Amino acid sequence: MRCRRIVVIRGTVQGVGFRPFVYRTAVSRGLTGAVWNESGAVVVDVEGDSSSIEAFVRELRSGAPAIARVEAIDAREAEPAGRETFSIVESRPGETRHARLSPDLAACPACLGEMSDPADRRSRYPFINCTDCGPRYSIVRELPYDRPRTTMASFTMCEPCAAEYAEPSHRRYHAQPTACPDCGPRLTTVGLDSSEDPVGAAVRALRRGAILAVKGLGGFHLACDATNEAAVQTLRRRKARCAKPFAVMFPTLAALEQAARVGDEDRRSLASRRAPIVLLKRGLAAGLAPGVAPGLDELGAVLPYTPLHHRLLAEFSGPLVMTSGNRSEEPIVWDNQLALQTLGPIADAFLLHDRDIVTPSDDSVVRSFLGHERLLRRARGYVPDTLPLCVTGPGVFAAGGDLKSVFCLAREGTAVLSQHLGDLDTLEAQRSFETVREHLQRLFDVTPRAVAHDLHPDYHSTRLALDLGLPAVAVQHHHAHIASCLVDNGRNERVIGVAWDGAGFGPDGTIWGGEFLVADLDGFERAGRLRPVPMVGGDLAAREPWRLALAHAVEAGQPWPGTRSTKTELVEAMVRKRAHTTLTSSAGRLFDAVACLARLRETCSYEGQAAMELEAASLDLDMPPYPLPVIDGSLLELDARPTIAAVMADARRDAGPAVIGCRFHSALASAIEDACRLLRARSGIGVVALSGGCFQNARLAAQTVVRLESAGFEVLLQARVPCGDGGLALGQAAIATRRLFRQSLGRGPVL
Repeated sequence: MRCRRIVVIRGTVQGVGFRPFVYRTAVSRGLTGAVWNESGAVVVDVEGDSSSIEAFVRELRSGAPAIARVEAIDAREAEPAGRETFSIVESRPGETRHARLSPDLAACPACLGEMSDPADRRSRYPFINCTDCGPRYSIVRELPYDRPRTTMASFTMCEPCAAEYAEPSHRRYHAQPTACPDCGPRLTTVGLDSSEDPVGAAVRALRRGAILAVKGLGGFHLACDATNEAAVQTLRRRKARCAKPFAVMFPTLAALEQAARVGDEDRRSLASRRAPIVLLKRGLAAGLAPGVAPGLDELGAVLPYTPLHHRLLAEFSGPLVMTSGNRSEEPIVWDNQLALQTLGPIADAFLLHDRDIVTPSDDSVVRSFLGHERLLRRARGYVPDTLPLCVTGPGVFAAGGDLKSVFCLAREGTAVLSQHLGDLDTLEAQRSFETVREHLQRLFDVTPRAVAHDLHPDYHSTRLALDLGLPAVAVQHHHAHIASCLVDNGRNERVIGVAWDGAGFGPDGTIWGGEFLVADLDGFERAGRLRPVPMVGGDLAAREPWRLALAHAVEAGQPWPGTRSTKTELVEAMVRKRAHTTLTSSAGRLFDAVACLARLRETCSYEGQAAMELEAASLDLDMPPYPLPVIDGSLLELDARPTIAAVMADARRDAGPAVIGCRFHSALASAIEDACRLLRARSGIGVVALSGGCFQNARLAAQTVVRLESAGFEVLLQARVPCGDGGLALGQAAIATRRLFRQSLGRGPVL
């Protein structure tokens, strides 16, 4: 019996080869009808016998293209129309409120094969792509995702490209960025011999030790020979980035495996279409310049992911530093003219192209541990993938924090996070924040009814949110961390939340950062903390760990072991008198203090440097943890005074950072277990959510999880969004949405 169904497929199904997949599947089953894009979905009007249609609908999910993400399939019956063929028809413009857009994707094996084939018309073409790979988010101006709405609109396809684009059986059918050397984007150079092949000229400059600015997929990179210490130090000096690690791009996985230890999960991340930077333990025969990642035992490694990168790395035949193309602490540069002005004092030469970038994105960064890839920086390759929010409600804009800025747009139970936007300390970063916000709101047709922001009144993100003039929800920093962890795990229940980071404004006016909360999306109770210590200098303490080391030493009744000066005398006096100080329970600052007392460093040039170096220096030794007692009371307190005394005793015995780091990490994990046991006994809650930047420390996270699971807890960690401040906005959005929902039921406060 002949039937007809109208099938609507929602999810990431536009710009990923879904319509050609539907066409091939329908034709192979003898079905007739049509398929088109509409309102952020793929719509199929299909006719045939009922069993074939049933099998066809099942295959829409099971056999979908690898880069597609099917979230829902709805079907309804219709009267047969007697169609005799199946066709792909033009997109039907409409509302974009349900739109899903694929992230930018790494070059696929088929395109790389063509590029390496001397007989192929796209041989060596650095902008080769198809429906399975290439730019999406970085080039789209508006949805639906069609060529006229992208920056490829200015490139008119030649006849062969147009024929492929129009052929449903071809893998470049409606591949919007499709092009070839005759009709597509082209490379140019500045500061190099323009008569030479641009890639060849760039390679020769890199071999001479030059700094090269390379326009990539989501913006510019600054590149140099990663084995040339002089070149690396020149890049550091010009970029004013004295110690923060550089990412390194290797030509092949085999070359990378000579420099780092690569596990199975690492390989999957490196080879994925998302192609993030992966943090790896260094190998013994790295061969890299010492200045690539000074003081650390890890390497940020990435494989070529654009055709241009593949050509550049293959011809260079070695690893290249490939760091964000910006001045230190400013947003990534993506425009050619702006790059020449901004990066001119840094780069010796430029490798440019004429495909415009609408939305810039840094490289994403991941670290694999405990069997999962875990995002530390969510950007290219992951954005703008959407996330389910666990709660539903009207549009909300969540502004995130000031460091590692990421904002969130949420509506109807779905959230989309921006790419990593950097720190908001500069006017350029704040302008970039606003530009990306306006673009994403248009792209996904979100009209916020309310804004969510951090409780800290001086955050730039708070001001940017309040400037929108909408009802506002202020969300405590550490509550947002735990909510983010809940949403990332698809949970909506009351948990013991361990939120440890550098700093977050507390409702009591102090700086929180070593918190135990009993929390859900509706609210939280502060159940425990690290014992507060006086902090002198505010944010300066994060750049000068000796300040917290001195404060902790005073609190522990220990003499200051460092060099005495007028400044240290003044800080010590202020700590003792509690004059011009702020109390902080920060776990991040405790890490800094211990790193300083272990004689690793007294000052930092980038956020988290001291803690990262302490983690890197630590060894797995069979030694007892330092004492870190949990003082039972209405508010639990982890008393670090005995910890600090023991650290200083080991330092006096020249135990070294390896021993001190080992015993300190063990002490923290043990104390977290003890505190969670006490809170479980009080609350009956057996689920622990770990969040905050301190849990990006793989040593701390792994030891804590092992201890908690051995004690019978279920432990939630984050994977799809960072556990640091890059995940704050997701938690803020969930909390604000939940509050709006409760308000609509008359159960919550008026905003």
